[in-house]
Amino acid sequence: MFLGRAVAPGEPLWVEEDRAWALALAEVEADTCPDCGQAWSESTDQTNEFEYRAELIMCHACATSAKAVRAHQNGKGSTDGLHVHLEHRTKRG
Repeated sequence: MFLGRAVAPGEPLWVEEDRAWALALAEVEADTCPDCGQAWSESTDQTNEFEYRAELIMCHACATSAKAVRAHQNGKGSTDGLHVHLEHRTKRG
């Protein structure tokens, strides 16, 4: 079921292969930095200190969102419960 297999009446929802895939995913997720997505086991290894290169990229949607929130705050608006709805100008409905 986990991988989309058809479950016949009386069959278990999860078979051994499903469990193996789920456990493997849990292991990968446990070894993943939540900020950069790199493996903890590699990215925290002292021998890899200078082995990474960073590239700055701009998400224009996030930048627009941040500017709108900052303008709202500068106008003394509260951000409590504030959510930003983004819409691509050329991809409307």
